[in-house]
Amino acid sequence: MQLDSALLLLFLHTLLSSIPLVFASQDEPFTLRISCGSREDVHTLEALWYRDFGYTNGRFANATLPSLVSPLLKTLRFFPISDGPDNCYNIDNIPAGRYQIRVFLALIDDPNLASAPLFDLSVEGTLFASIKPGWIGLDEQSFVEAIVDVTDSSATICFHRTGHGDPSILSIEVLQIDYNAYYLGKSLGTKVVLRPVRRLSYWSENPVFDGDMNDVHWGGSRFWKTITFYPTGDYHVLSTKNVIAGTSISPNFYPQALYQSAIAGTDKESQLSFEIAVDHSKKYSLWLHFAEIDPEVTEEYQRVFDVLIDGYVMFKEVDVIRLTGEPYAALVLNTTISIIEKTVKITLKPLTGHAIISAIEIIEVITAEMATSLDEVSALQTIKAMLGLPLKFGWNGDPCVPQQHQWNGVNCQFDSTEGKWVIDKLMLDNQGLRGFLPNDISKLRHLQSINLSENSIKGTIPEKLGDISALQVLDLSYNEFSGTIPESFGALKNLQILNLSGNSLAGKVPATLGGRHLHFNLTGNDRLCGNLGLPECGPHQSVGAKIGIAFGSIFGPLLVVIFINCWWKRRQNILRAQQLAAAMESSYVKAMTHFRDVHLGKKR
Repeated sequence: MQLDSALLLLFLHTLLSSIPLVFASQDEPFTLRISCGSREDVHTLEALWYRDFGYTNGRFANATLPSLVSPLLKTLRFFPISDGPDNCYNIDNIPAGRYQIRVFLALIDDPNLASAPLFDLSVEGTLFASIKPGWIGLDEQSFVEAIVDVTDSSATICFHRTGHGDPSILSIEVLQIDYNAYYLGKSLGTKVVLRPVRRLSYWSENPVFDGDMNDVHWGGSRFWKTITFYPTGDYHVLSTKNVIAGTSISPNFYPQALYQSAIAGTDKESQLSFEIAVDHSKKYSLWLHFAEIDPEVTEEYQRVFDVLIDGYVMFKEVDVIRLTGEPYAALVLNTTISIIEKTVKITLKPLTGHAIISAIEIIEVITAEMATSLDEVSALQTIKAMLGLPLKFGWNGDPCVPQQHQWNGVNCQFDSTEGKWVIDKLMLDNQGLRGFLPNDISKLRHLQSINLSENSIKGTIPEKLGDISALQVLDLSYNEFSGTIPESFGALKNLQILNLSGNSLAGKVPATLGGRHLHFNLTGNDRLCGNLGLPECGPHQSVGAKIGIAFGSIFGPLLVVIFINCWWKRRQNILRAQQLAAAMESSYVKAMTHFRDVHLGKKR
C-alpha cells in the first residue's frame, strides 16, 4: 500500500487526535490488578494488587521473579497436569469497552525445577501468545500483552499446556483504555485481538513503563524497550525538555517523554534503517512516532523524508512540521501490512535534510476467534457437573476456541449460518463418569454422535434426547441406566446406530424404532420386550391399569393372608362356641334329673 499525499497523512493524524471518547461520562477507567496465588491484597510501589480468590483453579506457590521489570510479588498460581490441559481466569463484572490485558510470568521457587514452563495463552477464546524457550531474564518476554474488546461484562484469560511444564502466573492486569485506542479502521473494527510485539524508543537508557502520564489513565501502561543495536548506519540522539504538543490526548494517550528524545541521521548517513525480528507470515500494525525537536529545524521543508516498509514506500514526503503545524509537536503514522519474512525493515529515506524518528511500535493483528454458542457451552458445563467429569479433562474456557486447544471429548463444527461454533460429537466413553445424564444435553442440538459407553451413569435416559434431530449415532452401552427407552427416540429420523446394551432397561421398545434401517444392540437388558427381535410384551395396559397391577402385586398376597387369618379365627370361635354349648347342655340335663329325684322323695 502506498500513500502518495501528505494531506492524507495530516488527515490520519487529525483523525487519531479527534475521535471522541466513548466513555466520556466515565471519569476513571476500570482497573484490576491480581497478585496470583496471594491470599491477601498486596501494595507495591507501582500499584495495589488484589488477592487471588474466586477466579480460577490451580495451586499456590512461592515465586521467583524472572526479570527486573516484574512486579515485586512473592506468590504465583500454577496449573499442574492433574488440573487439566486448559485453565482460565474468569473475571466478571467488567464494563464493556477496550482493555489492555497483561499477564506477568514467574517461576516456582523450587530448586528442583528442571526448566522454565512453555505454554500458550488466549483471551476471549483467541490464542495471542506462545511462551518460547529462553524467556527467562528477558524483560520484554517476562510478560505477554493483548488489547481486546470486552462486550459481555466478563473477560476470560486461559493458559494452555503444550507439554513443556506447568503454566505459572505471577500477576494479571486488566486495564481499561480508550475505546478507540489503536483503531485500525472499519474493515477490522472489534474483530481483532492486538498483541504488542515491540515498543522501541530513545526515551530512557533502561526499559520503562509509561505509567499514568500525569493522571491521564486512559492510555494503559505500555512497556518501552530502549533501542540499543538499532538502526544500522551512523546516527545521533536528540533530546529536549520542551513541552511537546499533541501528547496525552485521545485516543492513544502517549506520554510526553516519548517525544522528548529522538534519533536522527547525520551528514555521513542521512538515512535511517531498522530491521526488527517478527514472526513471519502474519499481519502487523506499525505505529511510527515523530516530533521535530532539533532546534536547527524550525520551518517546513527543512526535513522531508519517505518511509519505506520492506522496500515499499508507505508514507511519502513526510514533513513533521508541515503535518503538525509547529515544532515540538507529536505526529503518529500508522499502517497495517502482512509480513512474509522473519523481519520487518523500516527505512526513513531523506529527500531534504536528515531523517528523524522518536519511537516505533509493532503490533500483531490477530483475527478474533468466533465463540461457541452460549447455549451449548452452558449445556456442556451442566454435563460436566452432573457426570462428575474428572479434573484432568479441564473443560475450562470456550470448548472450541482457540482451535489449537479444543476441549477433550468434544468435536466442533463452525455453523456459518449462526456465525458460531457448535458441538457435533460428544465422545466420553470409558472415562469413569458417574451421576445422571441431564436433560440439558438436548441443548447440544447439532450433535450427530454421542458415545458415553463404559461408564457408571445412572438414572433414566432423558426423554429430551429425542429432540436432537441431527443425531446419527447414540451409544449409551454398559452403564447403569434404568427405566424405559424414551418414546421420543422414534423422532430420531437420522439415527443409524443405537447401542443401549449392558444396562438395566425394561418395558416395551418404542414401536416407531421398528421397521427402520437401524443398527441396534439391546442385549443385556433382560426386561425389554417388543420390537427389534425381543420377546413379545403382554397386553397393552393403561397407566391406571399398570398402577392397579403393581398395587395388586404388592398388596394382593397380604390381603389373602389377612383373609385366611380372619377365616381361621372365625372358625376357631365357632368351634369353641359349639363345644361350650354342648358342655352347657350336658350339665343342664344332669341338673334337671337330680331335681326330680329330690322332689319325688319329699312327696312320699
